This record gives sequence, structure tokens and C-alpha cells, in this order.
Amino acid sequence: MAAQSTPTDVPARLDRLPWSPFHRLVVAALGITWILDGLEVTLAGSVAAALQTSPRLHLTAEQVGLTGSAYLAGAIVGSLFFGHLTDRLGRKKLFNVTLGVYLLATAATAFSWNFESFLVFRFLTGAGIGGEYSAINSAIQELIPARLRGRTDLAINGSFWMGAALGALLSVPLLDPALFAPDLGWRLAFGSGAVLGLFILYLRRFLPESPRWLMLHGRAAEARKIVGEIEERVVAGTGQPLPPAKEGLSIGAPHKVTMGSVAATLVRRYPGRTTLGIVLMASQAFIYNAIFFTYALVLTKFYGLPADRVGLHILPFALGNFLGPVLLGHWFDTFGRKPMICITYSLAGLLLGATAWLFDAGLLDATLQTALWSIVFFFASAAASAAYLTVGESFPLEVRALTIALFYAFGTLIGGVGGPWLFGVLIQGEGRAGIVTGYALGAALMIAAALVELKLGVKAEGKSLEEVAPPLSSAP
Repeated sequence: MAAQSTPTDVPARLDRLPWSPFHRLVVAALGITWILDGLEVTLAGSVAAALQTSPRLHLTAEQVGLTGSAYLAGAIVGSLFFGHLTDRLGRKKLFNVTLGVYLLATAATAFSWNFESFLVFRFLTGAGIGGEYSAINSAIQELIPARLRGRTDLAINGSFWMGAALGALLSVPLLDPALFAPDLGWRLAFGSGAVLGLFILYLRRFLPESPRWLMLHGRAAEARKIVGEIEERVVAGTGQPLPPAKEGLSIGAPHKVTMGSVAATLVRRYPGRTTLGIVLMASQAFIYNAIFFTYALVLTKFYGLPADRVGLHILPFALGNFLGPVLLGHWFDTFGRKPMICITYSLAGLLLGATAWLFDAGLLDATLQTALWSIVFFFASAAASAAYLTVGESFPLEVRALTIALFYAFGTLIGGVGGPWLFGVLIQGEGRAGIVTGYALGAALMIAAALVELKLGVKAEGKSLEEVAPPLSSAP
């Protein structure tokens, strides 16, 4: 006997909503994760010297490196563990849990008493941030109207660089020995993340569970109730009546998610999209690593920039990374995902290749080098944000959070483990050849990713998530 199906208009009702104060709340309360991650990564790099001179910790350079690895390992483990729970238990429950883990862990980091405690707390901080990526990426995409999903997702992903700039600015006074004792400044730096986290935890009280998640987990009445409440908030915020929802979707019995069903979805049902996601994530991770792993070396060794001024050069770099997704995001919803991903990936690759040639020819100084990097990553940041958008919207809702986690973990491994090792091999010589080789390889990977997008890209602009990837429990 055929399984009973239930029609629902929940997705159509969410997608036809106009932009409103409710959606701004979604962006502020959930999108803050990227700012927190940027803040954490930048602060961790900025306080490295302070941790070595701390009277209490007195870490060695090797131990500082291990704490960075612990943060990355925590992010990978946290994304996979909490990503699985997000698909099983719901978006709201997990985006509160993961923020709580981050908040407690980064606050505990500020009270670390030795290397071992610092290492554990950095691992847990990373786990909270990694879990956040899975929980909130899925929630944001499921709450933002389809016609605005691309630009919103890109802008939120680009906000990582607001956190990076904030971290760079905060580190200057906090690490000034004239203002704070050597063992106090770095503790206040990590504590600042916990203060920001408390404010965001308060904002998230006003966000509902994803009606789309409820709809596919046998809680249709609750889903309709929450959509009705969202509609009331939107009407009150805009003062405009809502148009009727026209489309419908039939849902069958809830799909039980297992690792086997996830593997079958990725490998058998959507092999092209899986290949595309891997290529987009790996190439953008590598190009970011190409610059971040070498920029301090290039500025100090080849241009003679004093080490204490290197941090100032991250600010225009961060600005370019932030403006790219914000200014180009509109075109991903109008001109289309496939052409814009091809354009941003290929331009980033071509410009990085040109920068490598100018660097090799000795035609740059520190200022011009930084300016060129900023232009390269104006496009590369939009490309990287589009990679996260692609893996988030290209797979069914039942496995969305875990799928995001899998691709995030893969990108983190490439960018945080494989890339540094390879660049360590490439740049051990005295000359420019190794760095140029790394840049050229990153450029080639970005251009190759653009060609893969041209072949396998998904036209998701303006489409509901259910149209892009029908739920596993949808009825025929």
C-alpha cells in the first residue's frame, strides 16, 4: 500500500515573505557566528607572543602551534557531532547549545592556568564554533526567502572579516603592557568573545524553530503555527498585507537519517553536486591558505616591514574580504549562481596568478602587495562564501546540517592541515620560487573550480530549497 502523503504550504509561505525586521533579527542573531570565528582566529594569532611571555602559561612556540591545531580539530569534531544532532533534534535547540559551548569554553580559556587547560579549552571553543556552522547555516537558509537567500548567505559568510578586523583592533590596546599586565591582556581578549556571545544568546531567544525542519519531522501543526506567528511579525514590521501562497508540497513519512542514507544521498543521488562541493571547498581553502600562511613572511622578509606593523596590513585585506560578498551578493540572486561562481573563482585565480608574476619579478612593495591581495580576495571571498551557499542549498533538508558539517570539515582539513604542510615544503628555500609556486597552484585550482562549476553548477537562484533538492520524505 502506498504511504500516505500530506500536502503543506509551509515552504511557499516562508519564501513569499518580504524582507522585514524578523529577517534582520535572523541575520543578527545567527550570522554573528562568522564574526565570532573571525574574532577568535585573529585574537589567537595576535596573542601568540603574549602567551609565550605570560608569567603563568609561558608557552613555547610549539605549544602555541598545538593550541591552534586543537582549535581546528575541535571545529572539525564539533561540526560533525553537532551537525548530526542538528538534523535529528532541530535547529533552534542546537544553535543555542553550540553557542553555549562556545561561550563557556572561551570564557574558560581566559582562566587557563597551564598549557593543558588552555589546550582543552581551545579544543572546546573550536567545537562550539564548528557546531555553530552546521546549526545556523541550515537555519538561516530555511528562514530566509528564496529570492534573497544568495545575497544574505554571502553577506553573512563575509562577516567573518568584520570579526577579523575587530580582533586585530582589540588586540592593540589589550596587549599593550602600558595598559594591562602581561598576564591580563590576553585573558581579556578571550573574555571579550564570551561577552559578545552572551548578548547573542539573548537575541536567539526570539527566534523560532525552523518550520521546514518541523514539517519534515511529523510536526506539521507546530510548523503551521510558527509560520503564522512569523507572518504576524512580518506584517507588523512592514505594515503590508501578504500575498497568498500558491505552491504546495506533499510530504510522506519522516525519513530516518543514518550515515548510510547520508552516504547514499551524496554518492548515489547527487554525485555531481558532491563533486562540485568538494572542488569548490578545497580550492577556496587552498587559496586562503596560500596567502595566510605566507603573508607575514612576504611582508617582513621580502619587503622589510617591521613585525609589529604586519597586523596593520590585515585591515585593508579584511575590508576587501568583507566587501566582496556584500557588494557582489545581489548578482548571485539575479544574474545567477553558476555565472557568478564561475566569474568570482576565475577572476580570483587570474588575479592571484598576476600577483604571483609581479611578486616574482620584484615589481611590488609592501603597500602594493597588500592592495593586490585585497583585490584578489574581494572576488575570492565572494567565491568562498558561494561555496558554503552551494553545499548548504544543494542537498535535501533532512541531511542538510550534517552535509554542511562534512564539507566544512573537509575544507578545514585542507585549509588547516594539508595546506600548511604543503606550503611549509614550498617555502623552505631562501628565494621567491616556492612562494610563487604556491600562489600559482592556488590560482590554477581556482580556475579549475570555475570550469567544474560551469559543468556541474546548480541553478538555485530564486528557487525554494525544496525545488533545488526535494526532501527525502517528499511524496511523488
